[in-house]
Amino acid sequence: MSENEISKLVIGCAIEVHRVLGPGLLESVYEEVLCHELSKARLAFRRQEQVPIRYKEVILSSPLRLDLIVGDLVIVDLKATQETTDIDKQQLLTYLRLRNLKLGLLINFNVIRLVDGVHRVVNGL
Repeated sequence: MSENEISKLVIGCAIEVHRVLGPGLLESVYEEVLCHELSKARLAFRRQEQVPIRYKEVILSSPLRLDLIVGDLVIVDLKATQETTDIDKQQLLTYLRLRNLKLGLLINFNVIRLVDGVHRVVNGL
């Protein structure tokens, strides 16, 4: 499955979560329920994966933690905030670069229409 096919399915699962729960809950709730929907869709994913950070020749002792990696190809960064910022998008781009992946989804569930909270971030795709 390609990055685009995976992202379409992930967005569909996120829309279902948002349709049922709506905005206003904690990010951890959305993450747990989205994982349930991803499982029902038979999508392989890893949750809260630690990724080592390399600075020049040193691997730092504090790895970063990704919300979700779906199909080993798409990083999904979940938010439940008033709004997403350019910094949130740049942070996801940094995650993509550290993992050498091409596509990430920034999904903010704290919106009236989920389509307004979904942002694709690409790294050379």
